[in-house]
Amino acid sequence: MNEPVRGIVCDYGGVLTNPLQETFAAFADTVGVPLPQLQRAFAAATAADGRSPMADLETGRCTEEEMVLRVLRELPGAPGLELLGGRPFGELWFRARLVNEELVGHLRRWHAAGCTLALLTNNVREWRPRWRAGLPVDELFHTVVDSSEEGVRKPDAEIYRRLADRLPVPLTQCLFVDDLADNRTAAEAHGMTAVPFTSTADAVRRIDALLRERGVHQPRSAA
Repeated sequence: MNEPVRGIVCDYGGVLTNPLQETFAAFADTVGVPLPQLQRAFAAATAADGRSPMADLETGRCTEEEMVLRVLRELPGAPGLELLGGRPFGELWFRARLVNEELVGHLRRWHAAGCTLALLTNNVREWRPRWRAGLPVDELFHTVVDSSEEGVRKPDAEIYRRLADRLPVPLTQCLFVDDLADNRTAAEAHGMTAVPFTSTADAVRRIDALLRERGVHQPRSAA
């Protein structure tokens, strides 16, 4: 028998924000580089270094500027940082990084119903003030496990173990909401029930159905 739901673990980018592809496309338009060309540059940087520049940024192995330079050298003419017009990459990126206010509203509802909420995110150290400014992080989330602080990212098993250590509820009683299949598969390997995120409406429907089916564990009041 499935255990009652006591927690919901949520991804950030592409779940609590608009889709990554929208942000990527808007960034490419801002800097005047065709999106396919920019995507090829990221792929070429990964091939050249044997590691994804974004993965290195999200685990604190490189700075934002170092990541940008690795990608710029793969663009035609190898432009320098002047391509960004003297602005940080994160500033331009977050112009089109929009908070999913509808899902935040549902998180408030589930929190009020007794669910412990957690955020498990592959994120960037330099972006911390930007993304936290748009979310009621301290109000909603019992814990935030951020790859840039941990030095490890989803879907590595270690980041799920660290999440388990910091939650007051077992992972087997948690739902896990993410837009990437590899991250969901890793969550399931640690006992969580994965909820694929393709749209807010679909994810909310799935989560509400699981809460009706399995119930929300309500902790006893102190005597």
